[in-house]
Amino acid sequence: MSWPGVRQRRLATNGIALNIAEAGEGPLVLLLHGFPESWYSWRHQFAPLAAAGYHVVAPDMRGYGESDKPEAISAYNQVEVVNDIVGLVSALGETTAVVIGHDWGAPTAWAAALHHPGVFRAVGALSVPFMPRSPVAPMAAMRAVFKGQFFYQLYFFDPGVAEAEFEADIRTALKKFLVMAGGETDLGKLPPKAEGDDMLSSLPNPDTLPPWLSEADLDVYAREFARSGMRGPLNYYRNHDLTWSLTEGGPTEIHQPAFFIAGARDGVILMAAAALKAMPEYVKDLRINRLIPGAGHWTQQEAPDAVNATILEFLRGLDA
Repeated sequence: MSWPGVRQRRLATNGIALNIAEAGEGPLVLLLHGFPESWYSWRHQFAPLAAAGYHVVAPDMRGYGESDKPEAISAYNQVEVVNDIVGLVSALGETTAVVIGHDWGAPTAWAAALHHPGVFRAVGALSVPFMPRSPVAPMAAMRAVFKGQFFYQLYFFDPGVAEAEFEADIRTALKKFLVMAGGETDLGKLPPKAEGDDMLSSLPNPDTLPPWLSEADLDVYAREFARSGMRGPLNYYRNHDLTWSLTEGGPTEIHQPAFFIAGARDGVILMAAAALKAMPEYVKDLRINRLIPGAGHWTQQEAPDAVNATILEFLRGLDA
């Protein structure tokens, strides 16, 4: 897998090795992807950020792509994932970095800034707003809220179930999942799901792809997951309670410069409306808080120009 102007290598960090894609020279900017993606989800960000004078690095997160894939489910808790990113900064020969994440990469970026303020001088997040640690265990709360209903995170929780569904036809599965969460889809018109349903059967299989996702892009993702499998990526969803236990007594406020951007049609924003409203109470230097009209969940892929402009606006404010 390649992209013009982007080079790749593997670096040791936190007892594993991560594959990284990188471009440019200058202050370090880390871009953390989400589910079910890879460094390739940031393909539109490398050239503009590198041209602006930054060293842009997007790892395949643990469990993804050409990065290591620890066997234990517990190895995918957010404390370990954050430690991967802390170690990556020093492995790149730096002492500080700006960290930016999307989807699962967003809580990782927030947590990196929250727990390691001396390493991460600024933070940005796409799609998932900052949420302080819950006063109750997350899985119990989720099961109570979605009792008798289908909820994808509960479906992902049981090992082997979602893996089997996705891996039976990985290209079709990814196509359905990616298009479903994009801005072109009216989530309110999707067929309702019952508690015992699977993830993909009732989702439409699109005849055409949206403009932001080409057949070649889909091929890249399909090849990656056909080779690496879905177990590692899904294990992130199986560690809510362990992460919650490991972070008891931690800080609750982020004081570094921060930005947030999301698609106005992102289903996560609909679910996390309260967190979005409360975010300025906990992110004390939130310099940009922006929704992109028409965009869905895959923020930096659906609206690369708007995302790039926002990131560069933020970085220039830091380094002016």
